Amino acid sequence: MTVSLNPYINFRGQARAALEFYHGIFGGELTLTTFGEAGMPVDPSDADKIMHGMIVTPGGLTLMVSDTPAYMELTVGDNVSVSLSGPDADELRGYWEGLLPGATVQAPLETAPWGDTFGMLVDSFGIGWLVNITAS
Repeated sequence: MTVSLNPYINFRGQARAALEFYHGIFGGELTLTTFGEAGMPVDPSDADKIMHGMIVTPGGLTLMVSDTPAYMELTVGDNVSVSLSGPDADELRGYWEGLLPGATVQAPLETAPWGDTFGMLVDSFGIGWLVNITAS
C-alpha cells in the first residue's frame, strides 16, 4: 500500500476553470466532484462549485483543487495545503497524530459523506494538511 503526498490548491469559484487549464497543460485523468454531487451540506449557491477536483498523469503527477465554500475564509497566498491520501489507515492515522501537537483542527479525522475517513488541520507552523484514508 502506498500513501500519496501532493499539493492541494483552494479557490473561490475558480477551481473548475483552473483545473481544466492545468489539465490542458499536464494531461492525464481529470475528475471533478461538486459539493452537491457529494452530498455536502453547503449553501445552495455553493452546490455546483468543486468540492474536489484532481488530475493524475501517467508520469505520476497529482494535483488536487477545491472551491472554498462561502462560509470559510480564503486568503490568496495561503490557499495551498498538503494532502496525504491512501488506503493505509494505520500509517495515515500515525501521520495525523504526529501533526496534531500545536495544530488547529479544522475538521476531525472521521468518516466523511463520501465514505472515506477525512480530516483537516493547520499544523504548528501554519501549514494546512488534509488526510484522506480511502474506504476499503
